[in-house]
Amino acid sequence: MTYVEKITKKGTDYFLITVGAFLYAIGTSMFNDPNNIAPGGITGAAIVVNRIIPIGTGVWFMIMNIPILFLAIYKFGIRFTISTVYATVINSIFTDILARYATGFIVKDVILGVIFGSVFVAFGIGITFKCHATTGGTDVIIKVLRLKYPHIKTGVLFMMLDVFVVSFAGVVLKDIKVVLYSFLAVMITSYVIDFVLYGRDEAKLIYIISNNTDKITARLLDELDVGVTHVFGKGAYSGEDKKVILCAIKKRMSPAAEDIVREEDPDAFMIVTSASEIFGEGYKSYFDERI
Repeated sequence: MTYVEKITKKGTDYFLITVGAFLYAIGTSMFNDPNNIAPGGITGAAIVVNRIIPIGTGVWFMIMNIPILFLAIYKFGIRFTISTVYATVINSIFTDILARYATGFIVKDVILGVIFGSVFVAFGIGITFKCHATTGGTDVIIKVLRLKYPHIKTGVLFMMLDVFVVSFAGVVLKDIKVVLYSFLAVMITSYVIDFVLYGRDEAKLIYIISNNTDKITARLLDELDVGVTHVFGKGAYSGEDKKVILCAIKKRMSPAAEDIVREEDPDAFMIVTSASEIFGEGYKSYFDERI
């Protein structure tokens, strides 16, 4: 990558981080905070503490992030932390600016606050994560945990940590409805974060045992343009050698593959299972950073 390409990529990343921080701030200022929704994380904690000492949710968000940013420097180095500091500061600024000057756009409806607040916050976090930064707060803690537990998706880790913040909000605000709405917000946020980070490219893994293996294989290759592998096995009861079709296919194309099998051999034995992540040509790269 040339110097110009590096500069361009860095500029693009910071632009997207700014967009992510702005979306996060919209969710917090326009939807969550006005409806007493504590959506977990440092943001939820800042909303709750601001009810006790009202100096601004954005200000509390910045204060609470200071020790966490030191953790980020220790674990990920100064390069990563610079972008995280930028995201944290601009997020705090956007949050307080919107709360002060965009009051006409505030949504005072709990249900809308839960849904749209969670979606905006989740998209903000997801976009920032894709730029290899975080919005500070528990995002940093999540990134640390992902190093140790890479098999657990980011959204799930967020939900696990947010349970504690939501419980804290219930104790301080003394309102069970706040807790329930906040839990709902946490679940929506968790789902949308995973959608933004991993997309809906979950695939299907299909095993096909048939007497018309060659015809099915030809149609899968020609009509769907998918990769097919033959696995050789032997029937335990019949003792016959079998050529088993193994095919990883995108979820949306699975019904078409099943139709081909049904048309070519109604008696075929077919196993369809979910594959949450696939690496290789046409799917994810082995060398992409896991987020």
